[in-house]
Amino acid sequence: MTQAVMTTSRWRSGVAPAGSTGPWLLGALGVLLVGISLFAAGQGAYGLPLRELPGVLAAAFAADEDRSAAELVFFNIRLPRLLLGLMAGAGLGMAGALMQGLFRNPLADPGLIGVSSGAALAAGVTIVLGASWFPDLPRALGSWTLVVMAFGGGLLVTWLIYVLSSREGGVRVGLMLLAGIAINALAGAGLGLLSFLASDEQLRSLQFWLLGSLGGARWSAVWLVGGLCAMTLVAGFRLARPLNALALGEAQAVLLGVPVERLQRQVVVLTALAVGAVTATTGIIGFIGLLAPHMMRLLAGPDHRWVLPGSALIGASLVLLADAVARTVAAPAELPLGVLTALVGVPFFLTLLRSAHGRRL
Repeated sequence: MTQAVMTTSRWRSGVAPAGSTGPWLLGALGVLLVGISLFAAGQGAYGLPLRELPGVLAAAFAADEDRSAAELVFFNIRLPRLLLGLMAGAGLGMAGALMQGLFRNPLADPGLIGVSSGAALAAGVTIVLGASWFPDLPRALGSWTLVVMAFGGGLLVTWLIYVLSSREGGVRVGLMLLAGIAINALAGAGLGLLSFLASDEQLRSLQFWLLGSLGGARWSAVWLVGGLCAMTLVAGFRLARPLNALALGEAQAVLLGVPVERLQRQVVVLTALAVGAVTATTGIIGFIGLLAPHMMRLLAGPDHRWVLPGSALIGASLVLLADAVARTVAAPAELPLGVLTALVGVPFFLTLLRSAHGRRL
């Protein structure tokens, strides 16, 4: 009871407890992200030494139209990739923190609401059956065909799961979890059928997309993902105090004046937009939405005022670091980004399950 009163008081006041390390930790994570960004900027088949980066950046403000090879590589290939990875990681980290706050469970993942599986199924349909089912789409959308279809598929499946879990008085979180598991399994079956129907070339394209990569980064994709993820970050930060109240339970949150049904809807919409945009552009990058918020909770505790921005910073750092490794470990070839995030994420997830054994999450 005392803990509930203290938490309620903190939620109402919005003041951090004495001795809080949240601001200092966010500053340290920001410095870490800058360091990883500088490291990632120099990695790849065409190396850019750190000492040359200031000159390359200064060239952006020069009127000279003759660009060196380093400047062309950095501004046309490396910089869009860095910005896409930064926004994708931040969006996935924020989405994971929002979902864990909604489900009140550190094992929750944005994939539970079906946005990733829906995007994957729509991408599979486009790659394997698009030529026969949607022959006019490439003429209308051009190179954006796959992105638009995947984004729409992710939003459609998320909406379906939300409708299935809605009851009078709001959304049933437990029912949403079960509906998500069922729809994700159905999407997986659909992908299996598409893999069976695909030609060798289509199967290779589908598998490469499913494994995730920042290799297709372009400025138009940066603006798309950056815009939607930035909106998610700004709107998500404003949900910190309501999510803190929701951690006490839905009944207590209602007593504190939190519109729980609207909060649930906002979390689902923001998660679907961020993860849908990222997945449609880069393919599936797994475990960032699970790892980043849980790592932040281990560092700063459960207060969403620190968990939400910290998860975005950690998510961005993880994606940029994984992408830098993917570009260099087998250069000049490139490992799929989703493979590296899974290699790190799966052991962490199993460790989390083991540590959670015997206690309620």
